[in-house]
Amino acid sequence: MSDDRKTRRIRLGMVGGGEGSFIGAAHRIAARLDDQFELVAGAFSSTPERSHASAAALHIPRERSYASYAEMAQAEAQRPDGIDAVAIVTPNHLHVPVARAFADQGIHIICDKPMATSLAEAQGLAQRVDERGVLFLLTHTYSGYPMVRQARELVAQGAIGAVRIVQVEYVQDWLGEPIEQQGNKQAAWRNDPKQAGPAGALGDIGTHAYHLAGYVSGLKLQELAAELSTFVPGRALDDHVQVMLRYEGGARGMLWASQVASGSRNGLRLRVYGSTGSLQFDQEKPEELWLTRPGQASQCLYRGVPATPGGVPVAHRIPAGHPEGYLEAFAQLYRDFARAWRGEAGVELPGLNEGLAGMAFVEAVLRSHRDGMRWVRP
Repeated sequence: MSDDRKTRRIRLGMVGGGEGSFIGAAHRIAARLDDQFELVAGAFSSTPERSHASAAALHIPRERSYASYAEMAQAEAQRPDGIDAVAIVTPNHLHVPVARAFADQGIHIICDKPMATSLAEAQGLAQRVDERGVLFLLTHTYSGYPMVRQARELVAQGAIGAVRIVQVEYVQDWLGEPIEQQGNKQAAWRNDPKQAGPAGALGDIGTHAYHLAGYVSGLKLQELAAELSTFVPGRALDDHVQVMLRYEGGARGMLWASQVASGSRNGLRLRVYGSTGSLQFDQEKPEELWLTRPGQASQCLYRGVPATPGGVPVAHRIPAGHPEGYLEAFAQLYRDFARAWRGEAGVELPGLNEGLAGMAFVEAVLRSHRDGMRWVRP
């Protein structure tokens, strides 16, 4: 570790996330929130003109605005003030080649999920990252919410007894119409198998739901049975997912992910039922976690309240009653990454293992669906 890692901001580069990108802007806000990062370079688009225009809008000098990620990886590795980490916010098919290019240069990686478009790709990347010894963060944003982390701690402490049932859903309606055929760029790449891979809603939001269920419950998947649906005519990939889950140890689960659920905005909800109680979390009400025990009134645990059992103070920034939400949860992952980069002990990052588990889940769902909802092991 260089001597200045404790005293300076982390120099961050970005691939993708240029003009008009929601997720690129979310990454940049999250990186700035705790003042641990400085965005200094980027290849923001596959079109050089758009990339340079995006860089100019972000006040990045022309000499650090790149026409391609390959050029950026090589040039930044040779600079004495080169980037320490790169944020990859591209369509799915580029996650692996971009990550490999920067890992080969010893540059740490912050990558959007899913990790890859296939399990084989993900395994190859994991081997390369391990060989190069770089940090790898997979941005499963919802694990950054304070109340999600509190739920995880409560389950681990036995506050609801042995986990029996896990129900998770992630429902949206933004793809209820064929907007990918009407010029919507974000919808277009998500429904293009060449860019998104073989999974639509499954890879886009189903992987988030699956990770959240395992993150909080601590359970490991044993087998699943799944059905995929495509409701919008002419769409190439799934827009609706239903999965039954069997976990090791006997617990059971259900996962529902849909992007055609009319009237739903960003309905990520988790329910974990144990032998002595249950927990419920709703991402649209992220300040709250509901704890219920048989024969008792439900108890609402609020973010930032010191008396809350199992509180996780490191995961929030401001006093109770001052709402925190999605961007702060995203920023929590960046803060965790910064702590790991600075050499702090005991920092947990969703990374290679979570990425591999997510891709194994995706491929098992696809296999089960092809085989008539047969039970399969990931």
